[in-house]
Order: sequence, then C-alpha cells, then structure tokens
Amino acid sequence: MPFEIGIMTFGELTEDPATGALPSPRQRVRETIEQAQVADRAGLDVFGVGEHHRSDFVGSAPAILLAAAAEKTENIKLTSSVTVLSSEDPVRVWEQFATIDLLSAGRAEIIAGRGSYTESFPLFGYDLKDYADLFREKLDLLLKIRDQNPLTWSGRFRAPLVDADVAPRADGGTIPIWVGVGGSPASAISTGLLGLPMALALLLGPMTFHEETVQLYRAAAAKAGHDADALPISMNSHGFVGRTSQGARDTMYPSFARGMMENNHQRGVGLRLPRAAFDAQSSPAAGLLVGSPQELIDKLLTYHELYGITRVIIQMGFGGVPQKEHLEAIELLGTEVAPVVRREVALREKSVA
Repeated sequence: MPFEIGIMTFGELTEDPATGALPSPRQRVRETIEQAQVADRAGLDVFGVGEHHRSDFVGSAPAILLAAAAEKTENIKLTSSVTVLSSEDPVRVWEQFATIDLLSAGRAEIIAGRGSYTESFPLFGYDLKDYADLFREKLDLLLKIRDQNPLTWSGRFRAPLVDADVAPRADGGTIPIWVGVGGSPASAISTGLLGLPMALALLLGPMTFHEETVQLYRAAAAKAGHDADALPISMNSHGFVGRTSQGARDTMYPSFARGMMENNHQRGVGLRLPRAAFDAQSSPAAGLLVGSPQELIDKLLTYHELYGITRVIIQMGFGGVPQKEHLEAIELLGTEVAPVVRREVALREKSVA
C-alpha cells in the first residue's frame, strides 16, 4: 500500500505567547477548514480533527468540521483523530461518518479511541470505572454496524437493537475504522486480535518508544489468523516543518510550550517544557517531527524502518502557531517532504519484494 502523510488538529484555543491574545472559536474553526484546503492542494493524504469537550478546544463535534472540509476539498481523506468512542453512541457515529463519506465521495475514516482526556465521560453520563468495558462494547457495535444492515444487537451500555436499519450506508459500502493506541499493551493486543489498523500516538519520548507495542500488535494479529504484515499502522506525532531546522524550531516552540501548559489534561497544570528539553525532543533519535524538509524526510524514513508503518499524521501548529506560518508548513510538508518519502518507501518495498 502507498505510504501516506497527513496532518491533524484538535482546534485548541491557546493564548498567543507574545501578545496574550486568545483566538475566537469562529477564527479557529475557519482556520481549521483553511488548513484542510491547503493540505488537499499540497497533495497530502489525510486530514484529521480530534475530539475534546472543553472550552479551550473547538473540536467537540469533529464530524461537523470534517463535513465542512469535505465540501472544500477534493482528494484528501478525512478522519477523526480520535473519536472518543467510549462516550459516543456508535449508531450516531456511523450515521455522521457515513454522511461525510457521501459528501466526500468515499473519503471518510474513523480513528476510534478510549479517550486520554476524560471530560466527555461525566458530560454524557458515563462512569469512568467502565472505561475499558465501554470501549470494547461500543467498538464491537460500530464494527457490526459497518458490516451488516439491518442489525440485531444487545449489550450493557445502550438499548438493544432489533432489526435496526442504520443509515445512510457508506459511499463505497464501508468505512476504514482504525483504533487509536497510546502505548497500552492490552490495547495493542486487542486491536491486533481484531485485525484492525492501529494508529499509534507518540507525544514525547524516543522514536523507539512503541517497539514493544508494535511487536505485541503484530503477534496478536498473527495469532488470530490475520496477515500481520499487511495491517496498516499509523504514527501520530507532534511536529512542524520550516525552510531551516532552526526556523522550524523557533516557530514551533513558543506555541507548543504554551499549548502543553494551557491545553493539557488539566488546564493550567500542564507540562512545563523548557527550550532545552524541546530541542532534545527534536533531535534525530527523539519523537517530535520538527525541522527542515530534509530532517523530516530522514525522520519519517527512520520511523518506517523501525516499525514498518504505512502512514504518519502530524499534529501541526499545536498551541496556535500563527496561521500564515502554519499554512506555509503544510505546503512544505505536501510539496517537499511527502513526495520524497513516498518515493523512497516505494523503492524500499520494491527491493524487499
């Protein structure tokens, strides 16, 4: 399968580190759609919007933002990154993303996750003690909705379905469903047993952070009779690309550091990231995808070599990088980084075959 490169956003609302100004929700949602348009024109493969339910994010309804993006783009795949499935109704998730699929002529995807931010659980009346069971049951239902219609189903956390007609159906009959995994061995194993694509999240740490995760995933997939080597794996990480290495770091750091503090799990009690620590996380062996086009090319090829991944989605502009610089980075990623990485990966795989 061809190697894919994309971008994602959570639509965070973060104070400008220089001026203290806070973007309005209207500004941020319009910027989000513009980012999708530029990514599409630049030739990127995937655009994702993540889900959060707090006033410092505008991504509480990713499906609506992706539907708007569907009308402004032509080729790019449109995915959630992630859908917090544990606190969602799988019937409604399917209906929304099938509608996006119809609007976009078959470009919708879902990345289903348990939710590292947990504000949606009390908001929608779920108990965190059911965290794992909610996800297992709701993923089971979502997969059954995708694969059969009408559907009869019963579980613990929602009313049963009896010959339920869940509509609309997807444009091409199906929608790719990935599972977001943050590093939990149990999550990787369960995803492998189901034979589903895995979207790994790497926030900070070494590039090798997920080696065991991928090994467990592939071993579980093989044990269940799936072709483990053929299953897609995505690496989702923060990053930024600039004309020069120093320029990329200087542009990304102030906003990223502010975002890590203001938009982290506990607002205002986030992770303090000194510049030296950020620079260390930007080094060749560390996970952040920040630097010049050549640096990103080298790092993406290293990720491919380490894990055999088929996709990378970069969370660009976290913490509110100014839109002008953000769009320039998207252009660079699509026009200077992606073509080289795709070509080199294709040559690698051809030589192995």
